[in-house]
Amino acid sequence: MKTTKLMSCALCAALMAVLGLVGCEKLDSYSIDAPTDLQSRIDSIADAKASIDTGDTTYIDIAKAIVGPEDNSAAWWAEFSDYFTIPTNKLLHLEFVNHSSGDNNWNNWSLALVNVADRDADDYAEYFVLRSDAYGWGNDDFDLSMISHNYPDLDGDGDIWNDFRSTMQGAYVTLEIDHSPTGIAFVTATAIGINEVELVETYQQPVSVTEDIVAFLVCDGSHFEMKKAFLLPSKVTSVEDVNPVSITVDGMPAFVEIGDEDFWGDAIATVTFEDGSSTQVDTADLSFNVIPDMTSLGEKTVIVSYNLTKQGEYTQAVSTYYTLEVTNYVSSIEVTTLPDISTYYFFNSDSILFNPKGMVVTGTYSDETTSVLANETLDFGKIPAVEGSQNAVISYVGATSTVTTTVPLTLVKGVGQVGATDFSTAWWTEFSDDYSVASGESKTLTMYCYSDNIENWHSPSTILRKADMTEYGVVRMDNFGWGDGFSTATLTNDWNWDVFTSNINGSKIVITITNNGDNTADVLYNVTYVYGEAHFQSYEGITVDSSDLNCALVVEGAYIVFVE
Repeated sequence: MKTTKLMSCALCAALMAVLGLVGCEKLDSYSIDAPTDLQSRIDSIADAKASIDTGDTTYIDIAKAIVGPEDNSAAWWAEFSDYFTIPTNKLLHLEFVNHSSGDNNWNNWSLALVNVADRDADDYAEYFVLRSDAYGWGNDDFDLSMISHNYPDLDGDGDIWNDFRSTMQGAYVTLEIDHSPTGIAFVTATAIGINEVELVETYQQPVSVTEDIVAFLVCDGSHFEMKKAFLLPSKVTSVEDVNPVSITVDGMPAFVEIGDEDFWGDAIATVTFEDGSSTQVDTADLSFNVIPDMTSLGEKTVIVSYNLTKQGEYTQAVSTYYTLEVTNYVSSIEVTTLPDISTYYFFNSDSILFNPKGMVVTGTYSDETTSVLANETLDFGKIPAVEGSQNAVISYVGATSTVTTTVPLTLVKGVGQVGATDFSTAWWTEFSDDYSVASGESKTLTMYCYSDNIENWHSPSTILRKADMTEYGVVRMDNFGWGDGFSTATLTNDWNWDVFTSNINGSKIVITITNNGDNTADVLYNVTYVYGEAHFQSYEGITVDSSDLNCALVVEGAYIVFVE
């Protein structure tokens, strides 16, 4: 019974096949009623994908195809691309067309590499921000010397940047960010201008080995047409090792008391490698080929060597040396020149850090000889935040005893304060009150600024905004700013940048915010250093709504005390 059914099915299938063949004899070839170039478009897309397909390509949908206003009016840190997450052992490939206002070198693309895909997250942190004009900043691992480029001087006028700005206008940019399994992120940016000039910029920096990293583009007087985004396997399986080429030592003691065996103190050794990078190295990795005799008086020589490659392999050593003086015991100290700052302004009850700049302390030794002691060898007590006459305690910690002296100071209480007295205030965490500036009026704020003097921007910045906190712009004391309204500002100043940062601490600053009444505002900084030299920073023509203008101050790595 089963056999009969199977045979019947087989005969039926054969008959259908014959009929099918007969029916196909007169069929015309199949065609699509479609645009004449459809097939070429399909072939073009297929060829493009085939050209990059490694068998492990992950294409990324681009949600924001146009990044930034097309009139290139985007202020800094206001317009961003999508977030692009890069797992370890993956390479992010981006392609886009760069458009620029052409006003400044930095009015092009900037790349931010961060830890999370949320700029407002509490744990958000930047590895680095890399600009297209071979500049950037970042965390402690950031090394500006690791940026390289091939930017040419096309017109032979000795200025590469006018040619750079011209080439970047409408340039097709390919960005590759390789999150290698070695824990290094490698960035290669290739821009091909409409003038057919190819610009290449590269950078590399340590990042997380195990956690994803996140990339996004930032506009600043620019906008981008995003074209492609995909992930490929990392191109890097190992990092080429390089040898050290030099070593320097800073912060070593100039004088050491007899019997004190610490000839290193707080010194820092920095090694430079063949690839141009530099790093501070641990004293455990240093060799001291000549150990000085610290039991006898006189000048001693310390020879320091380092014999590891960048990847920690042993290699030929690089060396340097320094000298120090072994002296008798310091029996007393005396302030022979007062510090630059003798009057401190304060508001809250926190103790104040003493600034010894300009002070000279002379030590008397056990043999009655004297010499000037470097301020770096002294300890300074904090100043009590109490109005009136106060003393700062100065100590010298010797091999067997500690000697002290004091310096007289005057403390004056102000009317308000922004920032912590230990300079720990982070950016955008401490603000002054908001002050309303009526149309046609000005608001003047007078203060003293105390800073760690580490960066230019460790000084007050002025925020211009509406009553509802919508910002027009932010302008810093060091000729820099951002925001929608800032793009129309004219900047002038008379700074000596060689000494700007070192002179912030103790400066008297008068900031005047003027509402011009024509939907523009001006900000003027008048700054007087502690030794009397005066400078200014001016911003004119910031776009605002004159009927709704407030101002406030913000600090970082500094604090300000208002006195008026």
